[in-house]
Amino acid sequence: MVEVRIARSENERDDAFNVRTKVFVEEQGVPLSLEIDEFDKSAQHFIVYEDTRPIGAGRIRETDKGIAKVERVCILKEFRGQHLGFLIMKELEKHAESAGMKKIKLNAQSYAIPFYEKLGYMVNSPEFMDADIPHRAMEKEIQS
Repeated sequence: MVEVRIARSENERDDAFNVRTKVFVEEQGVPLSLEIDEFDKSAQHFIVYEDTRPIGAGRIRETDKGIAKVERVCILKEFRGQHLGFLIMKELEKHAESAGMKKIKLNAQSYAIPFYEKLGYMVNSPEFMDADIPHRAMEKEIQS
């Protein structure tokens, strides 16, 4: 069974960090010093589990009043293509809405823009480099 959970313990946070490390550091070559940052302590972390195995992760944090930022969304390579990215994004959006957020922002890797567009996000920046990977800023207004 696949489910998305909010990290409520150190072990669950570690599960999120382990998935992120596999995807961003090992697979994409992002330095660990950039992947784990100062926002990890204050962000709300979400983990996708297949039974007890962590297979996806993402985080959300408030950046300004009423504005949430979704970051570090990833699914282990062998589980991609199963709509798990949509599953975690819907949970992140529900969390933002329940917290009274009016807008969600994110920085999408350029190849992932069509994925986020299907969820209603709109590109609002030119391409820029982050950790040597091309990105574009995107945002979505949400109901509250």
